[in-house]
Amino acid sequence: MNELAAIVESVFRNESGRIIAGLIRAAGSFDRAEEALQDAFAAAMASWQTHGVPGNPAAWITAAAQRKLIDYARREQTRRSKAGELLHFGESSYEAPDEDMSVTFESGSCEDDRLRLIFTCCHPALNQEAQVALTLRTLGGLTTSEIARAFLLSEATLAQRLARAKRKIQQARIPYEVPPPPRLPERLAAVQSVLYLIFNEGYVATAGDSLVRCELCAEAIRLARVLLELMPDNPENSGLLALMLLHDSRRDARSTRDGQLVTLEEQDRSRWHWDQIAEGKQLVERALALRSAGPYQIQAAIAAVHAEARKADDTDWKQIAALYGVLSAKQNTPIVFLNHAVAIAMSEGLERGLALVDDLGSSGELDHYHLFHAARADLLRRMGRTTEAADAYRRALALTSNAVESGYLRRRIAEVS
Repeated sequence: MNELAAIVESVFRNESGRIIAGLIRAAGSFDRAEEALQDAFAAAMASWQTHGVPGNPAAWITAAAQRKLIDYARREQTRRSKAGELLHFGESSYEAPDEDMSVTFESGSCEDDRLRLIFTCCHPALNQEAQVALTLRTLGGLTTSEIARAFLLSEATLAQRLARAKRKIQQARIPYEVPPPPRLPERLAAVQSVLYLIFNEGYVATAGDSLVRCELCAEAIRLARVLLELMPDNPENSGLLALMLLHDSRRDARSTRDGQLVTLEEQDRSRWHWDQIAEGKQLVERALALRSAGPYQIQAAIAAVHAEARKADDTDWKQIAALYGVLSAKQNTPIVFLNHAVAIAMSEGLERGLALVDDLGSSGELDHYHLFHAARADLLRRMGRTTEAADAYRRALALTSNAVESGYLRRRIAEVS
């Protein structure tokens, strides 16, 4: 039974996104498609235990779920008919729902269905929290409880968020389609942003006792692969996947065995995943060769430069500073400017870098960003200005809600004090 459960779970993880995309198209309803998929997997557990696992489990599940949708439609049509009879005789006040219960399984590729689903989940009419939750629930196949745990929410809160998102799609009549060409670039950017947000929440958890949530990173990478598979000609899709792979390659070296944070400079680079680095570098090189460099490609190029250094002292900070200069022209955000200033500090001198950081902080825009204070503290520490460094570390600590990052900042405060 345990072996069967593992097979069913594997099929669910790997195939549910493909299957449910077609079911939603056929049923016109997220809830009905999810119900059919769950019933199909329950039927699989019972049938496969008796008759064995079929040669193509995903096809078996798909056919079973389609039959479930047809059964639901027939039951609803019967209920409508019965309700009509009762209304005619004045024996019921039941009102049949307006929603069309027809189920059609038109021909269409699975890839088309998944692309429609990605753009529906990330529709601009939904807020970003809803986009993330719906993407992980449908395309990712994560359960409500798994998503809630990953984002440190109660299951009830996450369930409400999902219900509101589905209701919004139905009430606003959000089309289940790939946007027309004129609107595709902006909508694709929203999809990429959602996937990168999922990755970042896994890579540096904003709260909780763990620095990294590997399951979220892995899911974001898997979804980025899906997006690249569906839209292979977009270089930013390649850049996004490359960026995730290059960052994720360092996951095992980012903390000690007892859970303490290890900075990039201090990491044991033999623990990096060099297969991911090789794939990430290949992806970004191929994308940049198309000469249409976007923000994800540039960030991936920066990560690749870091990855090329077998020792921290070998890091080509001049190239990194130059790349951040290019990035800041495309994304003129304070966080990009901060990273550029740090790269300049490491390549052209700490004094110059600190001056840029202080100038950036003078607006107060980064006052509540803990990494601004941590970066400033690190430069002050390197310059031997320990009292000021301790104050900056304390400001960063006051703004940090992740236990691992808090522990690191406390250690730094103790060192400079």
